[in-house]
Amino acid sequence: MNTFVDFNFKLAVIEELMFGEFPKLEPWSLEDTLEARGFDGDLWEWSFDNHRDRVVPEAREYFENLELSPDLLAGVEQLTFDGGCEIYAECCPHWDGEGDQFDVARLDDLPLLPNLRRVIGAELLSPELRAVLRARGIELVD
Repeated sequence: MNTFVDFNFKLAVIEELMFGEFPKLEPWSLEDTLEARGFDGDLWEWSFDNHRDRVVPEAREYFENLELSPDLLAGVEQLTFDGGCEIYAECCPHWDGEGDQFDVARLDDLPLLPNLRRVIGAELLSPELRAVLRARGIELVD
């Protein structure tokens, strides 16, 4: 099992694998997960009252424990950093795309993606992280 150091980097990888142009994983739904556990309320209202600016614990648990095989990771050629990514809506339904909840802080997990060639939304990464990506020959698209 591959262990990610930066949860937010892992989310970007999962976004590509689950919700990208050519998904490799079945989509996960916070609403379906909660309903399977007996929740029958309004997800929007519940998440606002309980987890407005935080990742919902059920989403964190699922995505932290989601195993990504080396074969899956080797197929990731592009990552997208954008406040409108589907994975963020599943993690924190009320996130407006403006806060720093999903900022990537480290690129220690980069070696897990041997075929990463392109990062879209690179302007959302720190200058230091962009420099690391450039040094590896990864195309940065703002």
